[in-house]
Amino acid sequence: MFRLFISGRATRVLTSSSTRNRMSSKSRSKRKPDQFDFVDKGANDSDSSESEESVYSGLEEEPDTSEEDQEQSSDQSDNDSSDNDDDDDDVTLDDKSGLELSTEQRKELSTASDDELNEINDQRYTGNVKSQNRKQRKQITVKTADRPDEYDYDSSDEEDIRNTVGNIPLEWYREYPHIGYDIEGNRLLKPEKGDQLDEFLNKMDNPNYWRTVTNKMTGQNVVLSKEDLGLIQNLQSSKHPDSMAENYQPWIDFFTHEKMIHPVTNHPQHKRSFIPSKWEKLKVGQMVHALKMGWMKPTKAKTEEEEEENFYMLWKEDEESEITRRYRAHLPAPKMPLPSHAESYNPPPEYLLTKEEEEKWQNMEPEERRMNFLPQKYSSLRLVPAYKRFINERFERCLDLYLCPRKPKIRMNINPEDLIPKLPKPRDLQPFPTAQAIVYRGHSDIVRTISVDPTGQWLVSGSDDGSVRFWEVSTGRCMKSITMETGSLGNMCIRSVAWNPHPDVSLVAIAMGQTVILVNPGLGDKMVTNNTDNVLHSFSPTEEESMGKKVYADWSSIDTSDKRFENGFRLLLQHPKEVSQVTWHGRGDYFASVMPKGDSMSVLIHQLSRRRSQNPFNKSKGMVQCVLFHPVRPFLFVATQRYVRVYNLLKQELSKKLMTNCKWVSSMAVHSGGDNIIIGSYDCRLSWFDLDVSTKPYQTLRHHKRAVRAVNYHRKYPLFASASDDGTVIVCHGMVYNDLLKNPLIVPVKILKGHAISHDLGVLDCVFHPSQPWVFSCGADTTIRLFT
Repeated sequence: MFRLFISGRATRVLTSSSTRNRMSSKSRSKRKPDQFDFVDKGANDSDSSESEESVYSGLEEEPDTSEEDQEQSSDQSDNDSSDNDDDDDDVTLDDKSGLELSTEQRKELSTASDDELNEINDQRYTGNVKSQNRKQRKQITVKTADRPDEYDYDSSDEEDIRNTVGNIPLEWYREYPHIGYDIEGNRLLKPEKGDQLDEFLNKMDNPNYWRTVTNKMTGQNVVLSKEDLGLIQNLQSSKHPDSMAENYQPWIDFFTHEKMIHPVTNHPQHKRSFIPSKWEKLKVGQMVHALKMGWMKPTKAKTEEEEEENFYMLWKEDEESEITRRYRAHLPAPKMPLPSHAESYNPPPEYLLTKEEEEKWQNMEPEERRMNFLPQKYSSLRLVPAYKRFINERFERCLDLYLCPRKPKIRMNINPEDLIPKLPKPRDLQPFPTAQAIVYRGHSDIVRTISVDPTGQWLVSGSDDGSVRFWEVSTGRCMKSITMETGSLGNMCIRSVAWNPHPDVSLVAIAMGQTVILVNPGLGDKMVTNNTDNVLHSFSPTEEESMGKKVYADWSSIDTSDKRFENGFRLLLQHPKEVSQVTWHGRGDYFASVMPKGDSMSVLIHQLSRRRSQNPFNKSKGMVQCVLFHPVRPFLFVATQRYVRVYNLLKQELSKKLMTNCKWVSSMAVHSGGDNIIIGSYDCRLSWFDLDVSTKPYQTLRHHKRAVRAVNYHRKYPLFASASDDGTVIVCHGMVYNDLLKNPLIVPVKILKGHAISHDLGVLDCVFHPSQPWVFSCGADTTIRLFT
């Protein structure tokens, strides 16, 4: 224990030395701790500003000092400065500073650490000045906290000074055990967090959970005080943050009704108050120039009649015109009905109800009652009790006022027929097929595909029974029937047939399983059939073609000694996957086959004259549904499930990509001009595309109730047809004009019925006659029908 004696003279010296001591202690405290070493602030600790004010306030009387005292103080300051260079701690324990310590106190302080000495100095200088003539006992204690309280260093103007990572996203430290670094570069470890169960238990048990927030910079939980909550509520309600502050100060009335002698302000007038404005002069000059040039015209002088005051009626009910009456927005509120005789306290006897009428009235629904009350009779007015339904009637009256219309709505009387576009009558758009003419019977299973030869004399059909039949169009007679063998060809279902469009070539392409068969039917002109066979037999492969190139399809010819040669089989093309469609180019030398499951080999183009196959695509763009050749240009239309891509075969690039706006494309047809196509889909839509206008449908028709299976254009007439699973074929008039400014005219003209629905399938294919306005259709009822 030790005693402190401080004179009034030495107060300022101690103050300066204590501040130096604290500065040295702060510098020594900046050492690298192991984790977090922090000294708790005791109850006796205080800020430096408070200690300095308590030590010397500047109001005490200083005693007179002689020259000897001044010399002694100067010597003392010299000794202090010299000792300070050697050791800072010696200054605090110097005898010349006005302190008297015993030997025991010196020994006790010599064993203490630097931090303890600094704390002792702070406590000695702040506590002993307040009680100069009083003994004070103090025990030196040092506490080490597990985790520092960051709010001892809180600053409202800056960010948290403990975490010095700066203004960066704290998500970068999400996978690390620390959340940042302090001012000395040491890691700030994240506090331990429990799982959701611990969070729930904390929520249930902790009464301060609702006002606990997490500091993102340090990860510590902070409990908001009442002052913090009040500040947040004031900010949310757009009030002053400090609830004790006075938002509205009392008004000070500077000006009174009494006339004062001296003015409130008596400064001299400015020079601009009595000099003409140059800006007004410029503006007037501009207006005068505009009047001279005629750009601005002066206002006309009013005549005597116009100068007379015009009076008008304030309420113009009778003189109001019909137009203003019709468009007037105000509607008066509905008035309550006047009370009747039954509502009187002494009604006439004929308004009173009997017991039977009362029972009947009570058994009725409230909406069906003619009156909402029972008439009662009292001898005098003072005997009338309070009305029970008063509140109910007041509420219903408020509802009437609240729900009544305030503004009239003019109902528009529109004729529905005016909304329908004016289309020409179907009888003005003839010719088109209207009635069923011939039914072709002979297949025993579903007829999936049909095709007509270029002359229009013969018709070929393929069925699921594995047979291909050739029909004479005019008579309906089956001229030839070919039954496919299932041994070498696999599946016997005929998926597609296509007649060569060239009139000098008599060939039919048949797709069955993984094989495409080229058949010479031997019908029609014998010279054409013989020339076709001679051309096929005269083929000889060249050396370049026999080189080691990749083979996409195996070509094989049928010998004359084979039995199949008599049935018309000429060439076989073996494919790696199942073929779903075959289509010819307009010139008859190229044809394409579609394999939906072939991936990058989904589309193959074959050349008949050179007997070679090629794959135009390296990558698969989706499951291919059908392909078509452009009738005039070297374009190839490829339809996938949702898109139609147009490829330029010469440039080998994608020309256009059409958005079908449907879920699954089923079929496609190209106009004879090549600038318009129609697309059928399984979601009952038929879309017309104008390739010159847009990549989106020009018009979408939803005439069918079920999936659209096939669509087709007529080569000569402005007709197109669509076949659906609902058993109907809809024929539409589709006129394409040579004038590019005119849009195509699309008019549905006829619904052709006749096919029966079998196995949820209706009409599967439809084809127009090449020269006549006739349409052929085949369906699941094993029949082929001709509509003329």
